[in-house]
Amino acid sequence: MLDAPKTLPSDPEDLRETAEGLLDLVKAQALRIAKLEHQLAGHNRHRFGSKSESLDQLQLRLEEEETAAAQVAGEDASDGDAEGQKAKPKRKPLPPELARIDQVLTPGETCSCGGKLRAIAEDVTEELEYVPGRVRHCA
Repeated sequence: MLDAPKTLPSDPEDLRETAEGLLDLVKAQALRIAKLEHQLAGHNRHRFGSKSESLDQLQLRLEEEETAAAQVAGEDASDGDAEGQKAKPKRKPLPPELARIDQVLTPGETCSCGGKLRAIAEDVTEELEYVPGRVRHCA
């Protein structure tokens, strides 16, 4: 490391030499840091493999999640009166002329212990199912 004098020299030539020495030190440290980061990246690739996320991608994803969480928190703070309202759906509803199949799933009347089961909540999902063309043999 550079031996730092207790006081800076008052001569401009000595100050210039000291500044040049500090610049050389900064360049050498920056080069060493870049070399060590390159080595660390190589070790991470060796340890985790090329298919896993790299450290940079993981940090980027964490930053994006923090940003999204901060935006949601900001929206929640501004929408204090809309707490009881349901969020609007992101997609357009399916056309009403499409055929619908209602499927109700129930847990049964009683459980194996003899207790009575009851509904806790209702969840409605609307899906568009694609069935590819079929070949049928008609007699």
